[in-house]
Amino acid sequence: MTTLETYFSLTSLLLLFVFAGRVQSAVFDVKNYGGKADGKSDISKALLGAWKEACSAKGSNIVVVPKGTYSIGLTDLNGPCKGAMELQVQGTLLAPINPSSYAKDSWITFAYIDQFKLSGGGTFDGQGQVAWKQNNCGRNPKCKRLPVSLRFDFITNSVVQDVTSLDSKNFHVNLLGGKNLTFDRFTITAPGDSVNTDGIHIGHSNGINIINSNIATGDDCISIGGASEQIRITNVRCGHGHGISVGSLGKTTDEFVSGIFVRNCTFYDTDNGVRIKTWPALHGGMASDMHFEDIMMKNVRNPIIIDQMYCPWNQCNPKLPSKVKISNVTFKNIRGSSATAVAVRLNCSSSFPCQKVELADINLTYGGKEGPVKSLCANVKPTLKGKLTPTIC
Repeated sequence: MTTLETYFSLTSLLLLFVFAGRVQSAVFDVKNYGGKADGKSDISKALLGAWKEACSAKGSNIVVVPKGTYSIGLTDLNGPCKGAMELQVQGTLLAPINPSSYAKDSWITFAYIDQFKLSGGGTFDGQGQVAWKQNNCGRNPKCKRLPVSLRFDFITNSVVQDVTSLDSKNFHVNLLGGKNLTFDRFTITAPGDSVNTDGIHIGHSNGINIINSNIATGDDCISIGGASEQIRITNVRCGHGHGISVGSLGKTTDEFVSGIFVRNCTFYDTDNGVRIKTWPALHGGMASDMHFEDIMMKNVRNPIIIDQMYCPWNQCNPKLPSKVKISNVTFKNIRGSSATAVAVRLNCSSSFPCQKVELADINLTYGGKEGPVKSLCANVKPTLKGKLTPTIC
C-alpha cells in the first residue's frame, strides 16, 4: 500500500471512529414534527423541520426517521450546519411513483454538509418500475431525464453506512464535488433490466471510498466520471449490470481522471467487469494511475476491457479515434469465468495509444462453444507478468 493510500485509509477509519464516538447528541424525531408512518402521508415537511432545527443547533445532532413506512416527496437537506449531523433512517422511505410529479432531477438531495453521517439500516425505495418503461435516454439525447434517488452535492468528511437504495428511477446515487466521503455496508438493488439505474456515479470528487458493499443494478454498479481523483473501491460485490466503469470520458468536454483503485471485488453475471471507456472523435483528456487487483469474475461477458470506441446508439462518429489519453493501468490477479470467448479486450485509440498498461497473473476461463478463451488488442503494447490465461495480445 502506498503512502497516499495509507493516508486515505486512516482518514476514513478516523471518520468512522469520530461518528461512532459521539456522545450527548440531541435527537430530533420526525414524528415530533408531524411525520406519520402510514405509507401515505408526505413527511417531507416534517423531515425538513427536524433537519433545520438540528442543523441550526451547535454540537452533534441526530435526525431520526423511526421504523415504519413513510411517503416522502422531493426533499433538499442542506448545510452548512453549526455542528456534525447524522440522519438515521430506520424505516422505509417511499418516493413518488409517477415521474411527472418531479419538478427537478432528484428525489432526496444532501448538499453542502461537512461531518455528516447517513445511517440507520433503513431503505430508500425509489419505486422505479413505472419510470423504467418511460426511459429512452440511451437512444434519445434530448430525452427528459428521470430523477436520481439520492444526490450528494459537496459533502465532505462524511460517511454513508448501513442503508439501502432500492429500485431507483434513474441513478441510485449521484455524487458531485465530494471530498473524503465513505460508503460502507451500502446496499443498492434494482433488476438487471432496469434502465440507467447506475449504482453510484462519481464526478468532480476526491478521496471517495466505497467499501464492504453490495450493488446489483441494471447499469454500472459504479461509474467514475471526469475530474475524479483518489477513488478507492474495496470488497464490493457487483451484479447483473454493466460492472465498474471509469468513464465514459470525452463526450462533452476534456476530462481528467486519476488515482482509481479497485481491489478485492467480485463480479457476477455482468456485461462487463472492470472497464475504461472513452468516446471517439469528440473531446480529449487523460485517464491515468488506475489499478484493478485481486478480483473474481463469475460469468462476466467482458471481464477486462478498455473501450476507446464507446459510441452507443450512433451518437458520435466511430471512424474518428478517441482523443483521451490512457496511461499507467494495471490489471493484476484477476480470475474466474468469462461468458464469452474474448475475456480480455484492450481497444485503445489509434491517435493516442494506451501507455504503461500491465497485466499480471490473469486466469480467466471460458467453457462455451465460441472456441478457446482469447484476448483482442489494438494500439497497446502491454507489459506482461506471471501466468496469463488467456494469452495476451
